[in-house]
Amino acid sequence: MADHRAALRAVVTQRMLTDPAHDLAHLDRVWLIAQTIADQRTNQRVLLAACYLHDLINLPKDDPNRHLASQQSATESEPILAELGFAASEICNTQHAIAAHSYSANIPPESPEACILRDADRLDALGAIGIARTFAVSGALGRALYDIADPFAEDRVLDDQKFAIDHWKTKLLNLPAEMVTDGGRDLAHKRVTQMLGFLEIFSEEIGHPLPINWKSV
Repeated sequence: MADHRAALRAVVTQRMLTDPAHDLAHLDRVWLIAQTIADQRTNQRVLLAACYLHDLINLPKDDPNRHLASQQSATESEPILAELGFAASEICNTQHAIAAHSYSANIPPESPEACILRDADRLDALGAIGIARTFAVSGALGRALYDIADPFAEDRVLDDQKFAIDHWKTKLLNLPAEMVTDGGRDLAHKRVTQMLGFLEIFSEEIGHPLPINWKSV
């Protein structure tokens, strides 16, 4: 396993573009989370490979073809896995996990490894790291932190294409309900609670009380 992990890290280091939210550190964290929520049914080789190869093709969040990126990553993974000596069945299972991990692809996960990768990848968007990633991505895309006139969209439609904080309400704070593993669900609730604590402080500092409908998930 250690040799495969080193080989996979070497591959993605060469092939992945620089992206503060989808870099080698992200892949290391997803693997760490995946091990935390995995159970005895899990094929660790398949899970390891899926964790490190799931973002081989990483399109920007505002790219119209972003929903295809996970399937393209699955396709790109095949020769890499074959070179590492993975059996045909392992390659197929790894490719499914990669394809099904994506939020935008909307492909149902049908194996333990696919369920775990899906949850682990989304868990990395929550908690302290999730807070940092939200603002790093929004900054890279030129989006404002919040709407000065109406930070929590009490009298407007949420728009996470313009405001970073809107993305929390439109997606991130809802992720616990979408987890498909028990361990993922428990960890998601813990991390969202941390984010809500941050939002309370954030709301005080900008002089706008946090609305009730933002305080629970």
